[in-house]
Amino acid sequence: MAYKFLRSMTRVAACAALLASAAPPVLAQTATDQQIFPRGLAGSYLAGRAATYDGDFSAIAEYYTKALARDPSNVALMENVVFAQLALGNLQRAAPVAKQMWDQGSVSQIANIAMVGSLAQDGDFQSILDRDPETQMIADLADGLLEGWAALAVGDVTRAMSVFTEMAKEERLSFFADFHRALAFASVGDYQSAEALFAKDNARLARATRRAALAYVEVLSQLDRNQDALEFMEKGFGVRLDPGLITIADRLKAGETLPFAIAATPLDGVAEVFYTIGIGLGRDANPDYALMYTRMATSLRPAHVDAALLSAELLDTLGRFDLAVAAYRAVPKDHPEFFAAELGRAEAMRRADNIETAAEVLSNLAKTYPEDPSVFAELGDVMSQRDDYAAAAEAYDAALALTEEDARGRWRLLYLRGISHERLKQWDQAESDFRAALALNPNQPQVLNYLGYSLVEKQIKLDEALSMIERAVAVEPESGYIVDSLGWVLYRLGRYEEAVGHMETAAALMPVDPVVNDHLGDVYWAVGREREAEFQWRRALSFVDPEDANSEADPERIRRKLDVGLDLVLEEEGAAPLQVANDG
Repeated sequence: MAYKFLRSMTRVAACAALLASAAPPVLAQTATDQQIFPRGLAGSYLAGRAATYDGDFSAIAEYYTKALARDPSNVALMENVVFAQLALGNLQRAAPVAKQMWDQGSVSQIANIAMVGSLAQDGDFQSILDRDPETQMIADLADGLLEGWAALAVGDVTRAMSVFTEMAKEERLSFFADFHRALAFASVGDYQSAEALFAKDNARLARATRRAALAYVEVLSQLDRNQDALEFMEKGFGVRLDPGLITIADRLKAGETLPFAIAATPLDGVAEVFYTIGIGLGRDANPDYALMYTRMATSLRPAHVDAALLSAELLDTLGRFDLAVAAYRAVPKDHPEFFAAELGRAEAMRRADNIETAAEVLSNLAKTYPEDPSVFAELGDVMSQRDDYAAAAEAYDAALALTEEDARGRWRLLYLRGISHERLKQWDQAESDFRAALALNPNQPQVLNYLGYSLVEKQIKLDEALSMIERAVAVEPESGYIVDSLGWVLYRLGRYEEAVGHMETAAALMPVDPVVNDHLGDVYWAVGREREAEFQWRRALSFVDPEDANSEADPERIRRKLDVGLDLVLEEEGAAPLQVANDG
């Protein structure tokens, strides 16, 4: 069975507790107001504290630096400044404050991270080895890996390999130790030993991450085994490669010997330590804490594109879209990962509601990479968000044309194109897409729910719609939208008493959704609970977003129901009265 490599580490997730145990509490809570809030610091401190809760790293750095000027020995203020500057990728500004903390004997993991990075950047690896084990360490994993690379940097290869070997004997550290030992072997030209580590246990180590896989490919190429490298890539990444991988494969096919670039020097190795931990922390720890590590990796090695991309993803997660876009833009146009960076930049802009620019980025990518379906899929998503469903359907057409018939994600493209057709009132094409998506993924709850709900709204094939939505609820019983659909189809079938419980559950799951509350009001009216119906309609009105043009909750219709009741509204609309509907 073919396996797929991800940018995130699979084995790192198993060590989440080890990594997360190193994480400090949120900085805004590292000290009491009495400790950090001496007289005269009110404005800057409060502004910095507010910025901390907002995740605005630039403001955190600015305001706490101002506060620090008034109280230069305040440890909590210094730690906040170091943290914010590291999160911004400003090691040069973080290091002097961290050095001040070391000089005054303050114990701070964050300061220790900054100082190790600064020492490595200055080439002072001996000072990394000479750190005080009581006050200047980071965490067991980081410190062990750092010791190995620092020893290598000062020429003590024996000590370096011994450190990695001893770490590997401890199960919770073995993956990290073996990975870095393999990198260390390769960095000193011992590609045979590196290959043996990567290849053992059915290439467990090489298959763990995309970056490990590429390190193995580089090692194989150095051993004049380009064909083996190509076969490994095909098995691991599949036949359809992304642009970055295509570049590597083309070089291998041309007979080029790839340089070992993943960690060619001890400084690269130290950067890789921070990246390794950052990518592990990114799954389970606070994203801002993981960001410190990934930013440190790029501070030490600006060409570490994987670290830059992960930093951008973390910033996106934190809602710092401007910083995420800047991080993506830092990837050079001639780098193989520029394609991935542009996709990420477009997604960050889309999430920031900068739809026009996102569409422009993706349109340009589509011209440059006309054979890549992911570009057109992303473009379709952006066009849908722009409510340009004709353009969205066209983009999904292109993505589907470039996607294999049995591709794992093909159902999603069909589903999204179906939504576009449904919004364009092209029901036959929409239904065809939904059913094709279900043929590929029969129990996909989103598709079952959308198709079932659409049939309900059209009041056709209601028995089939009920079966679909019941299957969707069985898969996702906590989804308010899907439970709402089940209640609504029962209402449409005239099974009002059965509908009540499901609609009440949906309203409990989504208490401020106007559509769900409106539906519950209709169901209450149908069973004679008219006061409760009116209460739910008023709730629905209070939650309607006047700027949401696509909302199913029509405020004018709801007000009319409050004035004259649901029966008269249905009569005015020429709809069937409250009775069992016939299957169309």
